Amino acid sequence: MGIDINPALRACGLNPNMAISLRPKIPSFGQQLEQDRFESNNPARFTNEIALTKLVNSNPKIQAILKEVGAPVKLNMADLKPLLDNHCTDVQNVALGIAENLPFSLQSKVDKISLKEAAYLHDIGKVLIPPEVLNKNGKLNDYETEVMHKHSELGYEILKNTNLSKKTLDLIRNHHQNAKRSGYPFVNKDFRADLDLQILTMADKYSALTEKRVYKEAMTPKQALTIIYSDVKEGKLHPFVFKALVSYANSLKAEDVPIV
Repeated sequence: MGIDINPALRACGLNPNMAISLRPKIPSFGQQLEQDRFESNNPARFTNEIALTKLVNSNPKIQAILKEVGAPVKLNMADLKPLLDNHCTDVQNVALGIAENLPFSLQSKVDKISLKEAAYLHDIGKVLIPPEVLNKNGKLNDYETEVMHKHSELGYEILKNTNLSKKTLDLIRNHHQNAKRSGYPFVNKDFRADLDLQILTMADKYSALTEKRVYKEAMTPKQALTIIYSDVKEGKLHPFVFKALVSYANSLKAEDVPIV
């Protein structure tokens, strides 16, 4: 059966005849524009080695960030594709699933384009995290944690001078932040964890907890939701976003892993 969300909410105080022509078909001006628009809007355009090399080399701040932690400026392309194909794609699906399960009044407030782009690109900064840190089979020490925590800021800096919206870029930079401002990277007192960010943060954490990684086994959906609920109780995430995640997770139980 599904998880009963009501007690959790109470605990938080929120009760196909065309003629055949032998001439080669030339796309019309409008058709060409549509094709170009599709290609230019695909966030995967930033994830190939040529594009990434150009983006990294054009921003000196990236070198400065890595120099701070003694890490080399080297693309880890071997780990990027599986990361995008698995975790990032899953985060995208979960984030959109959360959005679709929000109360109707909140659904209209979600920037789905920015959310979808940011969910797919949120971990692109990990292409600059050394493999020995990214794939360590065990707990990271303090130095390794410092290096790993640079990935969200690095992702922002890699994509900062592209045509992505400011909203998408801010979501990428702050996907490890929360309403209590206790995450990373540093934000000032005016920072606000809006609805889109809370959806992305929750989707990222749920995906990470429920997937097997080199250093851990996959958790069940129920185990993951229990952990995330602790963030709700601490005021880091909104109960309505959590309830939408539970509804999304329960909707998958017939075709995926039952939540009991």
